[in-house]
Amino acid sequence: MPSVQAIDRDPSPPTTTLGYALFATRWLQAPLYFGLVAAQGVYVYKFFNELWALILRCVTGQATETYVMLAVLKLVDVVMIANLLIMVIVGGYETFVSRIGLQGHRDQPEWLSHVNSNVLKVKLATAIVGISSVHLLQMFVDVHRTSHHSLLWGTVIHMAFIVSAAILAYMSGPMAAQAERAHQQAHHEHTPEEPPAKAFVPAQAASREDEPSAEERLRAAGFPARKLLEDFDSEHPRSFDREAVARLGKLDFVTAGRNVLFVGPPGTGKTHLAVGLGVRACQAGYSVLFASAAQWAARLAGARDAGRLAEELTALDEHPLLIVDEVGYTPFDADTTTLFFQLVAHRYERASLIVTGDRPLGRWDEIFAGPSAPAMVDRLVHHAEFVPIEGDSYRMRRATSAWAD
Repeated sequence: MPSVQAIDRDPSPPTTTLGYALFATRWLQAPLYFGLVAAQGVYVYKFFNELWALILRCVTGQATETYVMLAVLKLVDVVMIANLLIMVIVGGYETFVSRIGLQGHRDQPEWLSHVNSNVLKVKLATAIVGISSVHLLQMFVDVHRTSHHSLLWGTVIHMAFIVSAAILAYMSGPMAAQAERAHQQAHHEHTPEEPPAKAFVPAQAASREDEPSAEERLRAAGFPARKLLEDFDSEHPRSFDREAVARLGKLDFVTAGRNVLFVGPPGTGKTHLAVGLGVRACQAGYSVLFASAAQWAARLAGARDAGRLAEELTALDEHPLLIVDEVGYTPFDADTTTLFFQLVAHRYERASLIVTGDRPLGRWDEIFAGPSAPAMVDRLVHHAEFVPIEGDSYRMRRATSAWAD
């Protein structure tokens, strides 16, 4: 069997021993986050201590309406501070120390999938504003025992928090956009070995007169049927992140070269959502290709056997979005897994993939064999939106309903 062709990559610059040592010092921060975990335990104790005192006073009839309101606000205050702590613990550790392998976990926080220092600062600022709001509300509820001086300065400090958070949020927008542009430019610049014509350019950036129409792009995509996101029955799945799909419908993930993973049992609408995003991308000017995982495997294997795998991967760069449907229905051997690794690695941080599958990432070793499987999954999920779907088969529901009638 012909050997799999390696993908040419720019040689990484050498890292000095001093550089490795400096980078390793990030682990000095790890104990700080475990200290914050202990502080969170203190707040848990404080919460239940305050709750028990509130219950006792209510049972004995000693609790006035003002006391109950202040006690509840104090509990809310503790919870909000605990939320701030967990945000700093998890988000800060992931940003500054080491990645936390939560990809595919059903309880992964939505904000953690795109956390960075800018996002973390904005979220912390808004959390502080919320805590300040609760403190100020406590002062106004207990206004008879709060001095005018305290009310004045409490209001001024709260407004200062609001203005600071607004300025930080405003500044983080241009900073994030500049970082994204720099990131895209770094990955789109051609190398001496690669002629400029091979550089990846999103399809919608072109404005030539011979550019195919939306209808031509839809026909060339190879969709099994044209399905729209608006036609998806979002009430059928038991568990479904509608906000994530609405966000994906803006197609920012295609511009950023990010991936999308729809995972769920058969018949829950994964293909419908993938096709719906593909149709919208075609209408927006992007070139899209759709095929099942088995069809992609056959296509890549044919190119490899013909000795033109590298040329095939480069040709696929003309399509900013590829859709790989039905991952998991057919297991793949080590050679085929290597081909999928080649595809994922070649498009890594350069172009987008939408993948649909019937089992969580933790069970992908049942689908892909060989040593390249973990590396493929790692690159696939690094910049990915993970959308799990839970529910019964829509097709079986219709068949059962028809049988009952």
